[in-house]
Amino acid sequence: MNRRHAQFLALAFFVGDIVVTATAWVTAYAVRFTLLPAPGGVPEMTTVLAGLPTILVLAAVAYHVCGMYRVGPLRRLAREANAVSLASGLLFLLVIAVTFYRRDLYESRLGLAMFFVLNATMLIGVRRFGWRLFAHHRGQTQRVAVVGDGRNGRRVAETLLANSWAGLRPVGFVERTDIKHSTVLPRLGEIHQLKELIDQHQIDQVLIALPLSRYGELPGVYHALSDVLVEVQLAPEIPDLSGMTVRPCEVDRLSFIGLRENPHAGWREMAKRATDIVLGSAALLLLAPLMLLLAAMVKLTSRGPVLYRQMRAGLAGKEFGMLKFRSMRIDAESQTGPVWAKAGDERCTAVGRFMRRWSLDELPQLLNVLAGQMSLVGPRPERHVFIEKFRRQIPNYTQRHQVKAGITGWAQVNGWRGNTSLRRRIECDLYYICNWSLLLDLKILVMTIWCGLRHRNAY
Repeated sequence: MNRRHAQFLALAFFVGDIVVTATAWVTAYAVRFTLLPAPGGVPEMTTVLAGLPTILVLAAVAYHVCGMYRVGPLRRLAREANAVSLASGLLFLLVIAVTFYRRDLYESRLGLAMFFVLNATMLIGVRRFGWRLFAHHRGQTQRVAVVGDGRNGRRVAETLLANSWAGLRPVGFVERTDIKHSTVLPRLGEIHQLKELIDQHQIDQVLIALPLSRYGELPGVYHALSDVLVEVQLAPEIPDLSGMTVRPCEVDRLSFIGLRENPHAGWREMAKRATDIVLGSAALLLLAPLMLLLAAMVKLTSRGPVLYRQMRAGLAGKEFGMLKFRSMRIDAESQTGPVWAKAGDERCTAVGRFMRRWSLDELPQLLNVLAGQMSLVGPRPERHVFIEKFRRQIPNYTQRHQVKAGITGWAQVNGWRGNTSLRRRIECDLYYICNWSLLLDLKILVMTIWCGLRHRNAY
């Protein structure tokens, strides 16, 4: 995206968000005390307005922290709704905390709840309208020449053509005549003609999209651009590898491009761990009677221990003992060796077959979560014997170990479990890693309760 265009969009959205938040704050007060009875009396409007500057400062902080002004990725509704919901929730918590310490602020629990709902709804609605407005009235659009007519160049051109809101309009390729030409855009000329082509076609920006194999031509491209005043950007050909995201970074004027990073580093790691502890403890307390009943059924119906401890690979590939209710005979793999369970598996006990069908044998893994060995949400852990096999068959399989293994995950709630496509399962795991957020974790947990406990391929 044109950097100035992105900055303009970010500023426009920031102003709109602040206006929306101020409106939601006043509207929540009006709705609360106009439409509903107030036994404690109606606070003065001046008290409500006096707290508004504090609310707007907290909103600016929350919106910035939650990435609401990284406008490029937020073009899609799902990502924008994710960012807005997270930011509104953080703002709600900040307002409650500040209200607790500052007794002079207007306070109404119902009013604050209404503010949270109104603010999130209005932010999403106004932002969607804003995107539509920008799509029709983009203002000044920059004309772009794409250097390189290969796969990377065509991908750049097609992306810009499909996202006109970005303010960049590709007009043609600059490429050697011995390269087979595509039909996405016309060919303007060759690289050594760049100076003349820029004047002839009124080019505002040049995007260099050469493949990795031709990076030796970059000095020639830079030389051809040395005497012209246009913006130049490099669109690097990042290998098409799942689990990689591009994040630029600069340290003392030295630039880096991050391709693979732990999404749970820093405050995100602490937030995810806190979520695991709080929700994991609550689930363990809530499910304790059921777990005691299952333990008794396992003990009374078959010979052997109640719990089964199996070594699995977790974060960074390190082994840990994953706990399950024992669902098979104690000698289940004595003849077959390590194998996956299959439909009608004779090794399963009667109680075990029932537990596996409803994923109840996984409940002891809540103890692994509280011990910090697993998370509630993440890629399902696997045994090393299978990992060695799968990593040779599926590219990027080991990237699943960038994060902690989970009791449930994006692959499981989308139906990729049991005897299903392993590649699709890995794709889901890597999608989760690249797009992780606390809201996505909560969504997966809700989907697990709603549709993920019982599955036709769980046996």
